[in-house]
Amino acid sequence: MDWGTLFPAFVRKEETAADTSAEDQEKIRARNNGAGSGVDGVAEMTKHVEVADIGCGYGGLLFALSAKMPETLILGLEIRTSVTEFVQEKIKALRSQNQETGLYQNISCIRANTMKFLPNFFPARSLSKIFLCFPDPHFKARKHKARIVSATLCSEYAYVMRPGAVVYTITDVQDLHEWMVGHFAEHPGFERVSEEETEADECVAIMKGETEEGKKVERNGGKKF
Repeated sequence: MDWGTLFPAFVRKEETAADTSAEDQEKIRARNNGAGSGVDGVAEMTKHVEVADIGCGYGGLLFALSAKMPETLILGLEIRTSVTEFVQEKIKALRSQNQETGLYQNISCIRANTMKFLPNFFPARSLSKIFLCFPDPHFKARKHKARIVSATLCSEYAYVMRPGAVVYTITDVQDLHEWMVGHFAEHPGFERVSEEETEADECVAIMKGETEEGKKVERNGGKKF
């Protein structure tokens, strides 16, 4: 992945040899190797993506998390082309409007079928948080294989997450909630976070209140699980 096109503010700048000793200049030349780029011209980053919002929708969670975690790179993945383009344009506009503060440089969005290609985007043990917010419930039993949580997908989530990382799930469908909790509980790579930790985690409050689906559920007087 060429993350530099998505997070240009976090591309490693080429170091200069000014005001350094001859020995340090040699080290800088060796490290830069002609440019601040990585393999095959892909930009070398100062940070790497740590948080993934899978099925990010219109980006409500992305925008809310951006200010809370300004030094963390957060990526939204969305399968709908028009929705992805909307989020990308909004990010571009917000970056332009906040050039002095540098806000919103740490979030981006790509169109992707995460269920098929998750390990293609993230190295092993690289993510600290994954959000699964109001995924499609696929009510019919024959469609359950299309749910965003399954035994196979739990293994893929475990592969890209570092030890101690957290998966956040929220839905307004109790059956889907129990399905997701059950699959994660059965997987040897995960354990349930305690209620005390959940209540103390500000990301939980943000997830409940800042997503478009969450606001819709609230307006309709529904429950969130």
